[in-house]
Amino acid sequence: MSTIRIATRQSALAKWQADWVASQLKRFGYEVEMVYVTTHGDVNQVGPIESIGTQGVFTKEVQNVLLDNRADVAVHSMKDLPTMQAPGLVLAAVPPRAPTADCLVTSYYKSLDELPDGAVIGTGSLRRKAQLLAINPKWNVQTIRGNLQTRLNKIRPESGATPSAPFDAIILAEAGLRRMGFDDRIAQVIPQTQLMPAAGQGALALECRAGDESTLAAVEKLNAPEVYASTLAERTLLAVLEAGCLAPVGCMTRVLSDDNSQSVQIELTGRVIAADGSKILEQTDCADWQNAKELGRRVAQRLLAAGADKLISESRGN
Repeated sequence: MSTIRIATRQSALAKWQADWVASQLKRFGYEVEMVYVTTHGDVNQVGPIESIGTQGVFTKEVQNVLLDNRADVAVHSMKDLPTMQAPGLVLAAVPPRAPTADCLVTSYYKSLDELPDGAVIGTGSLRRKAQLLAINPKWNVQTIRGNLQTRLNKIRPESGATPSAPFDAIILAEAGLRRMGFDDRIAQVIPQTQLMPAAGQGALALECRAGDESTLAAVEKLNAPEVYASTLAERTLLAVLEAGCLAPVGCMTRVLSDDNSQSVQIELTGRVIAADGSKILEQTDCADWQNAKELGRRVAQRLLAAGADKLISESRGN
């Protein structure tokens, strides 16, 4: 059995995710080798993420390693993966999903409700910023970049602000915090009705070269069909909205089964928010899990009919 080469970014979280994939493949008897890649998003750590590009800033270089046959499988955070499939590659598997919520991380508050007017909140996401401003437009929401530990170090201690710790609180994905063992830093798992997650949040995306049948067969053993369908619905919504992963768009899915578990449906909610939080559009629908793509398209079209395209365009300064 040939060795499967796994390509990943070099951040601690990306390595954790790739190591998990490696451990699962080893359980099926495969040998693995890691291929570490530095991406454009890793190199450029200053300023808002949208200032360095809107597509593939954390995935393009990893995909190129696949296309150049220097690796066989690419492991991505699903929410970083552009909705337009890279030519020559296929999304081979989506493993079981981690928690999808966002979390409040702070030294001295217990929930969003306790944050006072003027609180300085750090996030690298326009989606999170828009929803935070919708909750309280008097919060001071600022851009924060860097890996997980770097961001955690920027939270003010209870004694007050320092130049290196300017934030009262930051918002981070629950999945990353728990994967890296930072459960004790979570002040609140924020209800998704307040802060709707990004498309694909909490999920991993495993890409392979189209036609690499032996690798595809190996990787497909890690696939969770209902998670694949859920993220397909979410990513289709994003694609039809022409929003991209950096737009103020949130979505969430629920897997619904009848009493006999003979029919599995997916419920999808999509939300588009004005960049300043002044307006929110939301639509929900459900469909059989095998019609996930049509479900994503239908919810997106309803949002567009309600004016979502205008909010997305305005968020880009158009």
